[in-house]
Amino acid sequence: MQNKTGDDATRVTCVILLDVCDLHQNSIQPHCFKCSTCHVVVGKMLPENEDKIKRFCNVLSQESRELYLTKKVSEVERSISPLIFHREYVSKNLPLLIRGGVSQWPAIGKWNIPYFRETLGDKIVSVAVTPNGYADAIAVKELEDGTGKKEYFVMPEERLVPMSTFLDALESPTQGNVYYIQKQNSNFNEDFPELWSDAGTDISWATETFGKNPDAVNFWMGDQRAVTSMHKDPYENIYCVIAGEKEFVLHPPTDLPWIPYKNYPPANYREIKPGEWLIDPIITESTIDEFLEERNDFQLDFNVIPWISIDPLNPDYMRYPAYKNANTLRVTVCEGDVLYLPSLWFHHVTQSHACIAVNYWMGLAVFSRNNPYINEKINLRDRALFYATHRTSGTLR
Repeated sequence: MQNKTGDDATRVTCVILLDVCDLHQNSIQPHCFKCSTCHVVVGKMLPENEDKIKRFCNVLSQESRELYLTKKVSEVERSISPLIFHREYVSKNLPLLIRGGVSQWPAIGKWNIPYFRETLGDKIVSVAVTPNGYADAIAVKELEDGTGKKEYFVMPEERLVPMSTFLDALESPTQGNVYYIQKQNSNFNEDFPELWSDAGTDISWATETFGKNPDAVNFWMGDQRAVTSMHKDPYENIYCVIAGEKEFVLHPPTDLPWIPYKNYPPANYREIKPGEWLIDPIITESTIDEFLEERNDFQLDFNVIPWISIDPLNPDYMRYPAYKNANTLRVTVCEGDVLYLPSLWFHHVTQSHACIAVNYWMGLAVFSRNNPYINEKINLRDRALFYATHRTSGTLR
C-alpha cells in the first residue's frame, strides 16, 4: 500500500482493512483510525469518505455473492480427500457439511448421559451456568438508581462440579439454571483423556490439509436452552456432532458491513440464590469514563467488548436495516456429521437437548505469494480487500 496521508482513497482503504472498525455505523470511532498495515492515521471521518467506504463494502459484498458464495452449504457423503477439500472449500473459504463424516467413531451411539454417569460420574468438570442459556452474549441490566436499563456483554458463572451433578441438571432441568460444558481451552485434550479412544485428538484429512495438528480440541455438551450468540473465530473449525444435532446460522466474512457491532462493558452472571441472578459489571462506569478521558491513542479500550448486537433468529430490521443485505446460510449438523466452518465466518448456534460435540480448531497459516502451498491460506475476503486497496491506491492496475 502506498503511504499517502493526503490521498482520500488510501485513507478509505486503510479503514476497510481494519476489522475492528464499525463500518456499518453512522460514525467510526476515532480510536479505530490507524491502519495496521501502513500506519496512516485517518483522523476524523469525513462524510464523503464514509460514503466511499459504504460503496466499497457494498460492491465487495455483492461481487462475493455473485462470484463465489453459494445459497446453501455444500454437502458430501462420508469422507473427502485433503486435495479436494483444500481445492474446493478451504482455498475458496466456503463451508462444507460432511454427512456421516465421523459415523465410524466408537463415540457414536455410545456417548450419552447413562454412559457418562457410569464412567465419568465422579470427575470434576468446568461448567458454564446462566439463567437463560446465553453465555458470552448481550444482556440488559436494570440500573440501580431505577432510571433505566443498560446493556452488557455478560459471561457465564463458571462452576467446578462433579460430572454427575451436571448430568442431573440435564436430566431434570430447572427454570433459571442452564448448564453447558463449553470451556474452549482444548478441554477435550486437557480434561477428558478417558474419551480419546472413542473419538480422536485430530481429524486426519484436516491435519493433512492444514499441515499441522489442531491448536485446540474442545468438548461440548449441554441443555437445549444453551445458545451460542453470533460471533466469528480466527480459526479453521472442524465441528463434529456426536449425539443430537446443532443448527447453525452462517454469514460469510464479506457480510461484515451488514453485521451490527456495538461496544459493551463486560460483566459476569452471579447466582445469589437458587434461580435469582445478578449481572455483575467487571468495571464501574466511572472507571471506564476516567480511562477513556486519559486515552488519546488509536487502541481499542480494553474495558469494553465489541460484540454483535443483533439476534439472527429475531432480527430487528427497524433498528438494523442494513442486516437485510446479509447473505444467510442455515445448516443442520446431525449425529455423525462434520461441519467445516472456515475462519472468520459469522455463526450462531442452537442445539437439541443433551447434544454432544467435539470441535477442532486449526490455526491460520501466513499467506505468501512465494510459497502458495496447501497449508498456507488467506481467506477470500482478505484477497479481495488486498486487491481493492492496491487497485484504488494505484499500485495495481
